[in-house]
Formats: sequence, C-alpha cells, structure tokens
Amino acid sequence: MRGGPGDAERRQRWGRLFEELDSNKDGRVDVRELRQGLARLGGGDPDRDAQQGISPEGDADPGGGLDLEEFSRYLQEREQRLLLLFHSLDRNQDGHIDVSEIQQSFRALGISISLEQAEKILHSMDRDGTMTIDWQEWRDHFLLHSLENVEDVVYFWKHSTVLDIGECLTVPDEFSEQEKLTGMWWKQLVAGAVAGAVSRTGTAPLDRLKVFMQVHASKTNKLNILGGLKSMIQEGGMRSLWRGNGINVLKIAPESAIKFMAYEQIKRAIRGQQETLHVQERFVAGSLAGATAQTIIYPMEVLKTRLTLRRTGQYKGLLDCAWQILEREGPRAFYRGYLPNVLGIIPYAGIDLAVYETLKNRWLQQYSHDSADPGIPVLLACGTVSSTCGQIASYPLALVRTRMQAQASIEGAPQLSMLGLLRHILSQEGVWGLYRGIAPNFMKVIPAVSISYVVYENMKQALGVTSSFEGRPALHGSWFPPPSAKPAMVG
Repeated sequence: MRGGPGDAERRQRWGRLFEELDSNKDGRVDVRELRQGLARLGGGDPDRDAQQGISPEGDADPGGGLDLEEFSRYLQEREQRLLLLFHSLDRNQDGHIDVSEIQQSFRALGISISLEQAEKILHSMDRDGTMTIDWQEWRDHFLLHSLENVEDVVYFWKHSTVLDIGECLTVPDEFSEQEKLTGMWWKQLVAGAVAGAVSRTGTAPLDRLKVFMQVHASKTNKLNILGGLKSMIQEGGMRSLWRGNGINVLKIAPESAIKFMAYEQIKRAIRGQQETLHVQERFVAGSLAGATAQTIIYPMEVLKTRLTLRRTGQYKGLLDCAWQILEREGPRAFYRGYLPNVLGIIPYAGIDLAVYETLKNRWLQQYSHDSADPGIPVLLACGTVSSTCGQIASYPLALVRTRMQAQASIEGAPQLSMLGLLRHILSQEGVWGLYRGIAPNFMKVIPAVSISYVVYENMKQALGVTSSFEGRPALHGSWFPPPSAKPAMVG
C-alpha cells in the first residue's frame, strides 16, 4: 500500500472497524463476529457475506479468521470495487447518486420503481440529509457486503428496503428479469411451496376443526373446540385430524403457479406505458389473478372440503371421492360455493391491505427514522393484525362457501343458494352463526406463520437462494413478501 495522509486515515478507520468487530478481543475477526456485525448493519445476506469476507484470497488460515493486516487488505480491495460501482451508478459523474439515478439503475435491469420507492432507498443511506448519496455514505453502507456488480447492488436494494406496497393473499411475488433469467424465482417459489406444505400439515387439525365447526356447529348442539376435537377423534382416531390435508397441500403448486402467471399478464395489461403500478392497480391485478386461479383450481377446493368432512370408509381416496361426486351430483357440484368464494377475495384483500399499510406506515413514522425497513417482527405483527381484520370481514362468505360445498353430502341438509343460505343462517342462528369455526381459524395463524418462516429460511439455504426474506411461504396459497411487503396470513 502507498503511504500518505489518505492512507493513514483509511488505516485508522479500518482499525476502528476491526476493534468494533473483534468482540472477544483475540486479535482476529472470525465468521461469527463478522456475521454479527453485518446483521447490525442490516440488509443483504449476513451468512454469505461473512463467509466470503472471512476467506479472501491470500488468507492462509480462513478458519481462524482475519488479523488486522489481512482485514485491512480485504477492505482495501472492497473499497476499490465499491468505487467502481459508485462511478457506474453516478451517471452524470457529479460525485453523488440521486433519486433519478437509482430509478435508472433499476430500470436498466427490467425493474420499475416509483419516485417514492427510490426516495425510501436513498433515505436509508443518506446520513447528512442532502437527499443524495456521496462516496463516503456509499462506502460505509456497503463496505462489508459482498457486492460484485450493479446487479448485486440493485438486488440488495430490492430485497432490503420498502419496494412493494403492501402484499395480501391475492398479490403474488414480483421478480426482476435477472431473477427470472438466473432461475432464482422458481427456487423462491419452491421454497415457499415446501414451507406451505409443512405449515399446512402442522396446522391441519385446526383447519379440519374449523371446517367441521363451520358445517356442523349450531345453536342446538353448541359444538365448541374441545367438543369438535373429541367428536372427530372418537369417529376416526387421531389420524382423522389430518383428513383433507393431502389435497390441501397438493393444490399449493397449481394455484400459486396460475396466480403468478395470471398476475404477470394482468399487470402488463393494466400498466401499459407506466413504469410501476399504483396500490389500487396492484389490488385490482392481484384480485383478478386470485379469481383466475380460484376458477381453475376450484374443484380441488370442493374435494378438499368433502375429504375433510368424510366419515371413516366413505371414500377410498381422492379419485374415488371425485368419481362419486361426478356420478351422484354431476359436474356442477365441483363449483358449489364458487360465487361466495370469489366475492370473499375483495373484502379480505382490501381490508387486509389497508390495515397492513396503515399499521406499517404508522410504525415507520413513529419509531423508524434511520431505515425504511421496519424489520421482520414488526411486519409479522402488522400482518397478523391486518389478516385478522380481513378474516373478520370475509369470514361469513367463507362459511357460506364451505356449507355450499358440503351440503349435498350431508343427509337432510337444505340445498340452498348463497343468498338462501345466508338468510337461513341468520334466521336460525343469528349473526354469530356466520362466524362458526373462526376461533380455530385464528388459533392457527401464529403456528402457521412460525412454521412457514423457519422452514422457508432452511429451504432457501438448501436451494441456494441468497437473498433474505424476499419470498413468502405459502400459507393461504401465497408467499412471504420482501421485508417491506406483507406476510401472507392463514385464512
């Protein structure tokens, strides 16, 4: 290294950083210490960045960490690369990166973001309030992250700041052209599908209890949670608690794939020449995509309800159930309850979206002044509350849908239309009758979210998905969102 005042200042700065990271004061920075430092900085992938940072070329003992000289050599190389990246993004070469240059960087990689979104990215790095990013701010923000090119920088921004405006069960993930070309998108979807399958299986007894109470609970029998569980176990044993789970897991993949493809097409038709969709347009596109997916896979929903409610020995399996329905009730039976199911998308999605955005933005305004990322715990809390509000609004339609799906298989049950069934429930059971089974539905939210998140994170590592928390495990046929977007809750 060349000497000089600038070099001396850099060495002092690197020495201070080394001392800060060397938490056990053994004179070396190991993977664990670097990972902890990266986690405090936020964004990126601490595990990957720490592993790559601790094993630079020329380190004779990567397992033992880096001493001060090795650490300084590594940071010198990092600064040189970051300076090249800074100049490549500073398109007008004025020594600062502004909002328009951030938008241009995204646009060059096929990702359109709004002015507001670009401002939030800039705010997360701008320490002096100038609404631009100078070299020092850029260097200090990215120094320890293993970014190699402009694509890496944009990918970092996309998955560690507020880019998406509130996700709900109807809005699938959006992926950049780079993610589509590299195949990262399908890995995220696979990870989400596996997490959803494990989550649904883990909470299947509560899901079956919900359907059981929706159909069989009434004022006269006063069926409650414990009574419902006892009744199901007495009829079919412990294994009966998982009836219907097989097809519930099976429909994750087709529903999500159809929703994703439909959303891409509808979004393109709505957007036209616009760079990005407004929140209302995303809501419309997502609702239409959800309706499209539901229309195609709805027969599986009917089969799921029938298999969930079946008595021991009633059906030999999925195909036998489908054949018996077709033979006895005709093809139209596979779309019983379709209308309330589609209508239920709108109140759930609208209220879920509005409440989530309100809670998240209120938290950011009051408690987050240095970052546009509220953090995973806050997002999960906002998502749980907003999903609960959405469920309360849409649950009556979900209950009517389930009863319409099941009524032909229940001896003595009236064969009513959607409005007829609503009137019947209100006259016989009152308003509370429209909320039969909502308690076990709420009970499964927290375990479902927890299971999904843990499984999803492990699946990402197994599949080599290097970004953090950018997809969403399937809970309601959706995926976990980017850090700013809404985690999908159980419905």
